[in-house]
Amino acid sequence: MRSIFLPTLLLAGAAALAAAFVPATSHQAPPAVTKPSPAASPSEFVPCLWFDEEAEAAVRHYASVFEGARITSEMRSGGALISAKLAWRGHDLIVLNGNTKHAFNASASIVVSCKDQREIDRYWDGLVAGGTPTMCGWLEDRFGVSWQVIPESLSALLGDPDPAKARRVAEAMFQMQKLDLAALERARDGR
Repeated sequence: MRSIFLPTLLLAGAAALAAAFVPATSHQAPPAVTKPSPAASPSEFVPCLWFDEEAEAAVRHYASVFEGARITSEMRSGGALISAKLAWRGHDLIVLNGNTKHAFNASASIVVSCKDQREIDRYWDGLVAGGTPTMCGWLEDRFGVSWQVIPESLSALLGDPDPAKARRVAEAMFQMQKLDLAALERARDGR
């Protein structure tokens, strides 16, 4: 799937991330993935970001970063934004004002899976503007929200059946803030 954002739990450090993708010495079959039957009623899993006062600035910023994103609904009271929904490539994100006690932190992040380096550059640069880059594709935007901007091929690179290739990819990734897809592929290939 191309360039989607999904909620994810931040793993305990980059080492844990790499370990999750580096093949184990005992080759275990992956768990079965079940698909809902066509007759099942659709349910949604929509992340909601709870801001103190910055929800309107955040949703407008995200709409400008993600090409083709649209703000599909807004709820206001006395002119002030209470909540809004952003739609992008079949996925929704809700923003809400009113959080006075809980700050965002890196224990949860939104993943942006990119088809190529152009998308990585566009989304990384747009999201990190005014924020803080961290490591291995993670960043914190200017609103405090954590994001992972990664190539859609990252799982395959880190999960290469050849443990030496997977290890080289992980070691290269540990040196990066914004991910460089060509450099990760060169590391896999031993170049």
